[in-house]
Amino acid sequence: MSASLATVSYIGATILFILSLGGLSNQETARRGNLYGMLGMALAVLATVFGPQVTAAGIPWIIGAMVLGGAIGLYAARTVQMTQMPELVALMHSMVGMAAVLVGYATYVDPEATKGVEGAAHTIHAMEIYIGIFIGAITFSGSVAAFGKLSGRIGGNPLLLPARHWMNLAGLLAVIYFGRLFLQAETIEQGMFPLFVMTAIALLFGIHMVMAIGGADMPVVVSMLNSYSGWAAAATGFMLSNDLLIVTGALVGSSGAILSYIMCNAMNRSFISVIAGGFGTTAAAPKAAGGEAEPVGEVNPILAAETAELLREAKHVIIVPGYGMAVAQAQHTVFEITKLLREKGVNVRFGIHPVAGRMPGHMNVLLAEARVPYDIVFEMDELNDDFPDTDVAIVIGANDIVNPAAQDDPTSPIAGMPVLEVWKARTSIVMKRSMASGYAGVDNPLFYKDNNRMLFGDAKKMLDEVLVALKI
Repeated sequence: MSASLATVSYIGATILFILSLGGLSNQETARRGNLYGMLGMALAVLATVFGPQVTAAGIPWIIGAMVLGGAIGLYAARTVQMTQMPELVALMHSMVGMAAVLVGYATYVDPEATKGVEGAAHTIHAMEIYIGIFIGAITFSGSVAAFGKLSGRIGGNPLLLPARHWMNLAGLLAVIYFGRLFLQAETIEQGMFPLFVMTAIALLFGIHMVMAIGGADMPVVVSMLNSYSGWAAAATGFMLSNDLLIVTGALVGSSGAILSYIMCNAMNRSFISVIAGGFGTTAAAPKAAGGEAEPVGEVNPILAAETAELLREAKHVIIVPGYGMAVAQAQHTVFEITKLLREKGVNVRFGIHPVAGRMPGHMNVLLAEARVPYDIVFEMDELNDDFPDTDVAIVIGANDIVNPAAQDDPTSPIAGMPVLEVWKARTSIVMKRSMASGYAGVDNPLFYKDNNRMLFGDAKKMLDEVLVALKI
């Protein structure tokens, strides 16, 4: 393939990637967006493999790597459960970061990469390598730490080291100092030491950054790491002089940054406050004299048959899914209940909080998998004002996103976070296995409200019983 044809192919792939992002912004066009993305990637890979930069001797190695990677990806796609998608995404981000690090080192030690490059051009190329490895190392280690948290291998509580912000600042200054030594190195051997030191600092920084973030902020962390992986890919593109990789990385990096910003706004938090430490990183202010540290009251349990009776008599129902629905794999039963109620003339809608689940769009993906109609799935802002006119609001395995303490308790770690106001419905039903707090580790006064009922047990089992009772 000639250089001009490869360039035209890259332009076509870039257009397809942009169309893919546009399609993924809406549920109705998401499938088409995925198709555009797959076609764009196939075109990009073919243009690269058969382009002028790859010799015939290297094609078998590339094909072998593609077959191996494709087989691993196919196996993961078939075996990974929907509840494991957040940690899988984090793990994939780590691969992008590691690729940037390896490409950076390979480019630096390859004499052909800098052949004929001198003066300012040589300095710029060295900076591309240094920055690319720095971003890639942070992305890799941070994504591995996020994988550990999301999979439960590492606790969700933030790790708060003394003077952690000063430690981060010292690390940044050290990276700048060793970057100066790296740019001044006259030989590859002289440059390897500052490059190794910077890589170690970046790896530690990535781990420290994610470990200091609380559980409730993990969806933002996944989005943030997605952005980092994009910038790491763009840096790799600069190192390899690959225009498509630069553009694609910039698209992923910018879209991930925008999504992180939107999610932070939805949580009434700044991006800096998330990076500095998530929910629960500071102790709550002391309670007033005579106040209680935890909600006080009696919970009102309810049975599946009683839940079915309330739904049968309702005219307006709002369902709020959470991570508990994903764990129980209850989305298909939820769809059957929704279908049955709608056939009886009940107005059923779904309320999705921007940070519900463990990653952006987690609940939307689960509902789409269960064939829940897109037109009855609404974002929090579209639905919050309708709860006072709702007969029954059902919360399936959610906690922090329906916590009234965010509005009522200024001492709460989640104070100010917008939540779905399910307690304003005539009756709210919370489905949980136990009275344990949510991922943020914050107690929920909703459980003790007079109009709230607690349906304890596995979400799928309880919903199956509700479905059976509805059919009687």
